[in-house]
Amino acid sequence: MKFSQYFSLIALLSVFVSCSSDSEPSTETEKSGTPPAVTPVPTETYFPPISRTNEWETLSMETLGWNENEVSNLYFFLENNNTDAFIIIKDGRIVIEKYFGDFKSDDNHAWNSAGKNLTAMLTGIAQEEGFLNILEPTSTYLGEGWTNMPLNQEQNITIKNQLTMTTGLDYTVEDIFCTDPECLNFLNDPNTFWYYHNGPYTLLDDVIANATERDFNAYFSEKIKEPIGMQGLFLKIGYNNVFFSTARSMARFGILNLNQGNWDGTSILSDQEYFNAMTNSSQNHNLAYGYLYWLNGKSSFRQPSSEDEFPGSLIPNAPDDLIAGLGLNDQKLYMVPSLDIAIVRMGGASNEELLGPSSFDNELWELINAVIEN
Repeated sequence: MKFSQYFSLIALLSVFVSCSSDSEPSTETEKSGTPPAVTPVPTETYFPPISRTNEWETLSMETLGWNENEVSNLYFFLENNNTDAFIIIKDGRIVIEKYFGDFKSDDNHAWNSAGKNLTAMLTGIAQEEGFLNILEPTSTYLGEGWTNMPLNQEQNITIKNQLTMTTGLDYTVEDIFCTDPECLNFLNDPNTFWYYHNGPYTLLDDVIANATERDFNAYFSEKIKEPIGMQGLFLKIGYNNVFFSTARSMARFGILNLNQGNWDGTSILSDQEYFNAMTNSSQNHNLAYGYLYWLNGKSSFRQPSSEDEFPGSLIPNAPDDLIAGLGLNDQKLYMVPSLDIAIVRMGGASNEELLGPSSFDNELWELINAVIEN
């Protein structure tokens, strides 16, 4: 199925995802995209309440010394590139929250592959709780025969290979989203090559469900969604398990990452060794990839649908320490620890229907920099 047809179906299904009143911005924010001022600039990180409420502290651009005159250029670019929702969070507080067209604050949107970040963190939680070990063979949790390979080859693939896109499974198959055994054939030894292969990633959901003996959505809800006040749901669409939520829920997950898995004193993911591995280069074949997280500021990078390596940083205009969830049709969750900033962009494809990074990233960051630099 073509990407455009596939994600049209996703858009139709998004209306069935449960909503939360937490996603409602103030009237002033809705109209202008700029929340009312909070002064002076707070020094501590703010965590929005996890109860179902629209309460969320704000900061004004004036208070931060940002360039308000540049915001109109940013909004023009976003609107003309099929954006539905855009949020900038600073120190946990909303600075910019803007919705375009008919899209509203309580509407749900597909994260697409930005949702890989959720799966990566949930894998770390399951390991922390003793349900799995990412160094063990995937067959420990999926059983023998989950691929179309001899058992001695199949058992060489570990959960870590799934997290790092280094399974060695054949990505030249007709459908890289396919998770059926007949689609999962040998091409390379594990750990010897990087390729953005969705099928092995999607099977991590079954690994977690089998290891924990829990429904995947239920385990995710208990361990991440409810403790940080998110709403949303993973929906099975074809072979893929796609997460839908409001833009504010994506922003909450960004805040969780900026605080290294801690939410207002509650450890969601306590294993800092895992968190650091997840958000740093995980192998030598694509330095810009951690455990399902995209990483900026590396000397080279690879992209989905390509075997080539490219020199330089993934998003040259963005801060070097940026980590990100990047999904088809330009779903973006940018997190910049050095600035304590999380940025959400949801919408349609700006140009080409690409699986993750795109030229839109660098163009958008040029305009973001014009706003936030002071």
